[in-house]
Amino acid sequence: MAKGQGVELEQRLKVCVVSLLGGVVSIAIMSIIFDHPDSGVGAFLLDRHTENFPYPFTIQNIMWLMFWVGCGELWVRFNQAKLEMEQMSKRYLPEDDEVMLRARDLGSFYQKVKPMAEERAFYLQRLIMRCILQFQGSHSVNQANSLLNSSLELFQHELELKYAMLRYLVWLIPTLGFIGTVVGIAFALDYAANIENPQDPTLLAGITGRLGVAFYTTLLALVQSALLVFALHIAQSREEMALNQSGQYCLDNLINRLYEK
Repeated sequence: MAKGQGVELEQRLKVCVVSLLGGVVSIAIMSIIFDHPDSGVGAFLLDRHTENFPYPFTIQNIMWLMFWVGCGELWVRFNQAKLEMEQMSKRYLPEDDEVMLRARDLGSFYQKVKPMAEERAFYLQRLIMRCILQFQGSHSVNQANSLLNSSLELFQHELELKYAMLRYLVWLIPTLGFIGTVVGIAFALDYAANIENPQDPTLLAGITGRLGVAFYTTLLALVQSALLVFALHIAQSREEMALNQSGQYCLDNLINRLYEK
């Protein structure tokens, strides 16, 4: 199992690198499109043409990079849910209602679901292997059923841990937005304090313009976070559905068919 988890971790690292590169490319494209100094969209998306931060090292650009990393994590989770769902159609176990299974009959099914060394074990495969080994050792249907329930609980916790990075990014992006707003307000107040002529008619326009850009970071962060949270709940519900279907499949086609005098 550790080998399979290592394969998944390696895949996530590769996707993270690709996501960061995608974020850099997207920032470069938006920088070219919204290059005009008076572009309000450029100020909203990139904090372009302001004096708050030296471009391209702006809060918005950091948020875009984190958003793309989150999108990469979501792709991994959606792809994993798809692969888990596909296991239901492989018919690892007999589905004929009249078939009963004894301990000596389970060896062929164990070899069928056992992954190769370079392969990743899915929830369904792991559940079948555990229940078969338990029944062959104890010849007890009750113990095999208890192991199935315990494994489902452990897999549920394992599934929650896989979303730790996504939940952190969903928290980090709004936090970066608030930091950008606070820093932008500080720059606006500093600009007002350093004006030599307080009666300058352009003072109010300069302050409000800087405050408007400062609040853009929070607005953009909330939009990005909302999109990630929406997709996160969909991906997690799909993976939980796959896990529930795996447990039901084992219960219907393995546990309920076990028989031993």
